[in-house]
Amino acid sequence: MDLSTKYMGLKLKHPIVASSSPLSDSLEGIKILEDSGASAIVMYSLFEEQIRRDNEAFDFFLQSGTESFAESLNYFPHYDIAHKGPDQYLNLVRKAVEATDIPIIASLNGVTNEGWIDYAKQIQQAGASAIELNVYFIPTDLAMTPDVVEQDYFDILKAVKSAVSIPVAMKLSPFFSSTGNMAKRLDEQGVDALVLFNRFYQPDINLETLTIDPHTELSTPAEIRLPLLWIAVLYGQIKASLAASRGVHSATEVIKYLMVGADVVMVASILMKNGPRYLQVLLNETEKWLSARGYHSLNEVRGVMSRQKVKDPGAFERINYIKVLESFENPFASGITRNSNINIHR
Repeated sequence: MDLSTKYMGLKLKHPIVASSSPLSDSLEGIKILEDSGASAIVMYSLFEEQIRRDNEAFDFFLQSGTESFAESLNYFPHYDIAHKGPDQYLNLVRKAVEATDIPIIASLNGVTNEGWIDYAKQIQQAGASAIELNVYFIPTDLAMTPDVVEQDYFDILKAVKSAVSIPVAMKLSPFFSSTGNMAKRLDEQGVDALVLFNRFYQPDINLETLTIDPHTELSTPAEIRLPLLWIAVLYGQIKASLAASRGVHSATEVIKYLMVGADVVMVASILMKNGPRYLQVLLNETEKWLSARGYHSLNEVRGVMSRQKVKDPGAFERINYIKVLESFENPFASGITRNSNINIHR
């Protein structure tokens, strides 16, 4: 079985990629992911915002009280600003590249053009095979128009592409007014891959403390539906590679993503739940399913269920919405009349 694939021009031995997660925040974790069968690893995100906050906090405590006593001005040794940057992250990239034989893809989340460009350059110098731009932005300003939001994505892509020569992927939000058009325009501007989709962590409310609760929950298999739809629509329509991200908990989701046209399938939640070794289970079960049905390579299965190749493209559009509603059976329809007296407290 030939499971090899290409992602942004990178040759991978199979399509299952370890996505960004805490599992890649150490060299030991990265080695375990490779040993477990990951064909590539997307590292956890480098957040410019966090670096800026940490630097500001360091400067505050470094300067606090220095006016009180003249001697205190010489108490702290000179601290080179370079050491307050993303050194730890970049060092991990360097070590991971040296210690593994698979592509190491850095993940970058910036807030300023300078941040996107500077850190992208440093990531390339550290030896990363590619960069994934994790654009996490919620336009809460009601005066911000859609074209302004979209232009931010284009500006970020242009800035990073002009600064580095390695492939650049962009992890998209699913909430554009025209997701297909947005993907097409990013493709025209040279994005090497689209990762569908970024998983926004919507806030909850803690009723005991009356505070916003940023609790994180792992994905569920039901979350594949939206990426599945858009990968099926985009397959064959754009040049950029397509990466499926969200909801992969078994080989079933892996195979579905491949059949609609994904070049790679990214996994994180199930590895957090079952451990990195579960990568091998996903790979073995995927290969077993394909082999049992007579497939010999991924090229034979990729895209066979995309909108471009299915007999009824309308199944991905409004007609499918109608069929879904018609297929739903009312669980209370049998044995209940309008005048039925039901005691809900029993």
